[in-house]
Amino acid sequence: MTIRTAVIGLGIMGRRMAENMVLHADFTVTTMWDPDPAACAAAQEVAPNAAVSATASEAMADVDLVYLACPPVPRKAYALEAAAGGKAIFLEKPLGVDIAESRALVAELQAAGVPAAVNFTQAAGAALTDLTRSIREGALGDLCGIDIIVTYPAWPRAWQVDADWLRFAAEGGMTREVISHFLFLSERVLGPLTLQWAHAEYPDDELCETHVAARLVNAEGLPVSILGSVGGAQPDRQEVTVKGAKASRRISEFAIDTLSTGEAFAPTNSSPTDTRATSLKAQLDDMALLMAGKASRLATPEEALRVQELIEGILANRGVQS
Repeated sequence: MTIRTAVIGLGIMGRRMAENMVLHADFTVTTMWDPDPAACAAAQEVAPNAAVSATASEAMADVDLVYLACPPVPRKAYALEAAAGGKAIFLEKPLGVDIAESRALVAELQAAGVPAAVNFTQAAGAALTDLTRSIREGALGDLCGIDIIVTYPAWPRAWQVDADWLRFAAEGGMTREVISHFLFLSERVLGPLTLQWAHAEYPDDELCETHVAARLVNAEGLPVSILGSVGGAQPDRQEVTVKGAKASRRISEFAIDTLSTGEAFAPTNSSPTDTRATSLKAQLDDMALLMAGKASRLATPEEALRVQELIEGILANRGVQS
């Protein structure tokens, strides 16, 4: 029996997940819903056997799993409705934008006892799995910290422009959408982080940040340094470098894994040829494990809440010292 899934929110992320679920032996996209008829039509092209429901509630009524790719603000209500019906929940990140609301969501999901995970796309991927194994085996030596660099010529990126909410400070921005992935990875590697200082710049009161810098530390004082910027003629740059005394690992574009012992970074064996498809398949493999009650590498709602608290602190220019 395949896992019958409802996809709520049919923008680019919802359509990508639906497409990869269609290709995955463990999943069936049973129903879909989005308030935009054009998004529904586009989703039917990648999941032609799925029914487009009249409402989100109707889509979630008779499935095993609900995947929520809608914007952060309405996500909580849909998640709680699905959990109340005994459905497993797979949420896009960020978990939310209001910390109090997200804390309540995590508590209610825990009380419901349904399988729940958040789609930080590196969680089950080969790059993070191999990185953590290498650290455990001592291949990197003593860790020295992590650098996160994210730069774009424009935000939202060209493939995101239909999701207009991504350009506004209320729910969007590169810090929530991209840097959150790398803070999740950083906490998997270094343990819980504390925000020391942050500086985010906004073009006006409504639009999202165009520049961000921050420093975080773990319990041992190892630093995580963040630099993000938008503007200028350049390709997208998305990379996280885990630095060790003997060797360092750099993961670019979420899954391109490279290694340096002091020379130029060179590819490792875990770098896939199709990074997006490989990452999504790995996430779905582990979602199937979670649904079966087995161990999963997926991000828990509790981990996603920790990341959200750090992200919202960065965006608010908070920290434990000035």
